[in-house]
Amino acid sequence: MLPAKRTQNWLPGIFNDFFGNEWIAKVNATSPAINIIESDKEYKVEIAAPGIDKKDFKISVNSDNHLVVSMEKKVETEDKDKNERYLRREFSYSQFQQTLILPDNVNKEKIDAKQENGVLTVIIPKKEIPAEPEAKEIAIK
Repeated sequence: MLPAKRTQNWLPGIFNDFFGNEWIAKVNATSPAINIIESDKEYKVEIAAPGIDKKDFKISVNSDNHLVVSMEKKVETEDKDKNERYLRREFSYSQFQQTLILPDNVNKEKIDAKQENGVLTVIIPKKEIPAEPEAKEIAIK
């Protein structure tokens, strides 16, 4: 009897579960490197963005509760001589979009972002969890 064929690729699923990659809906080779850091009070998403201005970014939360980070940058440089002939003309166009699934425990209204030293940082605060009520003994009358 021949051994049964494996029909599922189970190894990536194990890594996704272990490392919590369910946050990242899609990743492709042109997407920048991303770090996701969790603390007691917030999630911090760091996106490598060297040479990109903050005005080139757009960050939003869509109706599916996904954080969408997109960037579009177009640079046109041209060097001309006195006769207005192109000696060199370069076009540069970059764009990406990254979608991250937000957990249920975040406060979407207080999401904040900043760009510094070539890194776009998105701070996603967690919802405050109300303190559990203290145990109380009830006297029987």
